Amino acid sequence: MFKLREHNTTVKTEILAGVTTFLTMVYIIIVNPIILSNAGVPFDTVFIATIIASVIGTLWMALLANYPIAIAPAMGLNAYFAFSVVGQANVPYEVAFGAVFVSGILFIILSLTPFREKLIEAIPANLKYGITAGIGLFIAFIGLRMSGIIAEHPDNLVTLGDLHSPSVILALIGLAVTIILIAMNVNGALFIGMIITGLIAYFTDQLSFTEGFVKLPALPEFFIFGSPLQAFMDVVHYGLYAVVFSFLIVTLFDTTGTMIGVAEQAGLMKKGKLPKARHALLADSVAATAGAVFGTSPTSAYIESSTGVAAGGRTGLTTLVVSILFIIAAFFGPLVSAVSSISAITAPALIVVGALMAGNLGKINWNDFDEAFPTFLIVISMPLTSSIATGIALGFISYPLMKLAKGKWREVHPLLYVFAVLFLYQLIFLPHV
Repeated sequence: MFKLREHNTTVKTEILAGVTTFLTMVYIIIVNPIILSNAGVPFDTVFIATIIASVIGTLWMALLANYPIAIAPAMGLNAYFAFSVVGQANVPYEVAFGAVFVSGILFIILSLTPFREKLIEAIPANLKYGITAGIGLFIAFIGLRMSGIIAEHPDNLVTLGDLHSPSVILALIGLAVTIILIAMNVNGALFIGMIITGLIAYFTDQLSFTEGFVKLPALPEFFIFGSPLQAFMDVVHYGLYAVVFSFLIVTLFDTTGTMIGVAEQAGLMKKGKLPKARHALLADSVAATAGAVFGTSPTSAYIESSTGVAAGGRTGLTTLVVSILFIIAAFFGPLVSAVSSISAITAPALIVVGALMAGNLGKINWNDFDEAFPTFLIVISMPLTSSIATGIALGFISYPLMKLAKGKWREVHPLLYVFAVLFLYQLIFLPHV
């Protein structure tokens, strides 16, 4: 079913990869409810809605697309939902979920057309390499920041963290263990590294289970915004057109960029194309729509999937494992909360995978400035703005602009001109996500 031999992988490798991906992204089932609770949404509602959306999208990716790419509510969009849409605009959270539902329906329609596949094919090779490398730097930066190895600085923005801090020491030990295992070509090095780090955390009293391990999940509320018709009526009544567009455009490019990056890393891209692209692209749009029904913000393909790919994951069996673990996690809220609260356990995997993905920098054509600079903008702006979509936007705007200046406008796919204008509009007139 998953064509393991064709992808040169094994059941054991795929299971380890699935567990690795799950451990690096499971924080979302705790962090997402915490963020959305700022909008007044009950924690238990978002907890179960997050798991439902993640399972639907990831299972779709596993069974229909056969890709090791997991889906879950997107970081960034949840903050935009809570603080901008509900907080600043004073829109009731039920109405805001209706806007997410409407954008999800539009997303499904786009995914059913050849549009998103054409978009992937239209992106120049250099920009694809830049997206992959930029995502690598982004997740490495996330790992360094989460672990405390890099800390905030009032003047320089970031600086070296407190190396005497127990959590930083734990992260550095975990990183050392992981890179040693990789250097020794140990299968499942990332997963084993996290297990060893977790054990160290437990025996040094950094990891505890004070609230136990098991708790029955709350029953989800269906159609939290009333009904599909009500969702569309609320968008019109509250004038949420810009909100719907922001959800749509950011999710579109966040997910497309992540899929390209992870698929390129896994060697799944064929001559610049993504096989079974339509099924892969439908996964996040279906999950976003379903998630809104139960009460969570838009979903996206997760860059943490790259940890599973680095651990050897190449097929949907990896994401099937992730889906099963998400279902199990619904019954182990206290346990998941305890482990996911110790970022030093998963941060080393993110740092290592970031380094592996940054290897795509060597594939970029740095000799032609009109090719190199837009790619450089993508690579540098993703970690500095903490947004994959912003990095892609800056690259998409500058690439056709430079080609026009050099008289090479025919080399640019027409879709890139369209999105250069849309991204320019979004960056200038719409809220930043």
